[in-house]
Amino acid sequence: MTQDNQSPRVIRIHPSDNVAVAVAQGGLAVGERLDDGIELQTHVPQGHKVALVALAEGDAVIRYGEVIGTAALAIPCGGHVNETNLLMPTPPALDDLPLATRPAPPVEPLEGYTFEGFRNANGSVGTQNVLGITTSVQCVAGIVDHVVQRIKRELLPKFPNVDAVVGLNHSYGCGVAINAPAAVVPIRTLKHLAQNPNFGDDVMVIGLGCEKLQPSTLVDDQPVRIYENTEAADPQANVLSLQDESFEGFDDMVAGIMAMAERHLEHLDKRQRETCPVSELVVGMQCGGSDAFSGLTANPAVGFATDLIVRAGGSVMFSEVTEVRDAIHLLTPRAIDSSVAKALVDQMAWYDDYLSQGQTDRSANTSPGNKKGGLSNIVEKALGSVIKSGNSPIIDVIGPGERLRKRGLTFAATPASDFICGTLQAAAGMNLQVFTTGRGTPYNLPMTPVIKVSSNSTLARRWHDLIDLDAGRIATGESSIEEMGWELFQLILDVASGRRRVAADKLGLYNDLVLFNPAPVT
Repeated sequence: MTQDNQSPRVIRIHPSDNVAVAVAQGGLAVGERLDDGIELQTHVPQGHKVALVALAEGDAVIRYGEVIGTAALAIPCGGHVNETNLLMPTPPALDDLPLATRPAPPVEPLEGYTFEGFRNANGSVGTQNVLGITTSVQCVAGIVDHVVQRIKRELLPKFPNVDAVVGLNHSYGCGVAINAPAAVVPIRTLKHLAQNPNFGDDVMVIGLGCEKLQPSTLVDDQPVRIYENTEAADPQANVLSLQDESFEGFDDMVAGIMAMAERHLEHLDKRQRETCPVSELVVGMQCGGSDAFSGLTANPAVGFATDLIVRAGGSVMFSEVTEVRDAIHLLTPRAIDSSVAKALVDQMAWYDDYLSQGQTDRSANTSPGNKKGGLSNIVEKALGSVIKSGNSPIIDVIGPGERLRKRGLTFAATPASDFICGTLQAAAGMNLQVFTTGRGTPYNLPMTPVIKVSSNSTLARRWHDLIDLDAGRIATGESSIEEMGWELFQLILDVASGRRRVAADKLGLYNDLVLFNPAPVT
């Protein structure tokens, strides 16, 4: 890191880097000098890169000690390096990567930290107590939305220990190739979403009746108990189909769902928070609306917190295949063994093929906002993104829609799309998510708290009521990565315990669940 006495200020991560990032809110002006005497040849906006040496056409541009591209034309020392003058390199080859070559660093277990959670009969622990109403097909979404609002008004006040009711609506269920091999992804996602620990091991499914994805499929690991609209309705019923001939019109259907929901609420209301070790936490780490500060501040702080959770015996997932692909050579050495390393490689190869079938590649990931925030290409973005994974060994790899299998650090293979990644992490069993952003997003999930961490203080000030933690203080020197990591760790425990509500929950902002469906639509 270099700075002069007045600001401007730039951050250089690695000694071999030949670019640095402008920190000052207004960026760097033409003619300004850095403390090492470099004179700015052009305005460089906040978060963008300034060349620390003269770069000839074809020269490697280095950030994080890694090549993020080559100069498309000559760039003077003090010039602005961005997507218009940077060519993207090819991704690391997948057939010659180091596999499980880095021994796990010796660390002491982190003991004595707890949170107040909801224990479930299946052994999982929730951070919230939520009634989840799963749907088997989009056709029933309208009536489920209607009933959810009725439940919130008429039933929830009677059950003070239940935090919320969520309708798990989606666009799947019919008009799809239900038997195609790739259909396993959305089907297991829906099934596992219903098993999220924040739903209290309490599955309730609303279907239509004629759909390809039959409601019973989503509860096939439990006794299927069909709700019938009679006086002797089964109090343990977990599946209701609107086409059941016992229903006479809309009001009758609504009454049936309300009666079924009330019985589930009675069960959930008996849950109480109790002290649980951090080993029961399942935290998803994600980023969206990233900027060049994300890899300097927010993501390193998240990585530090990741290592704390793992040291305490907890579980952490990081994801987003296209934001891992160009840094895969840094991750396969960290795998706990060669089989885990090969599983990482397999997920990268599967996604390369998936993108190729769509006649695109991983470069489609980077958004206009990423570039405006100083991220020139997906290589630079990926190198900053994987920092969320900290330094812990990678103990497992799961495919999209699969459930977490082991405690520790897991790579959960998902698309980078915020809403799809969040949906898949929820299906994997996360009970809390940490989401870093540099450009800003109101993104939130309806069934798990989402802690929003800003990468720069400018965003934290502007979005003061949407951001939960300002990691931009690392860039300004007010806090260290270690200090911010500990602060985030404590915030995670407070949110998991219900002592703190995240900003988006206070405002009632929630995104739709979005399934990843690589199978054909008929």
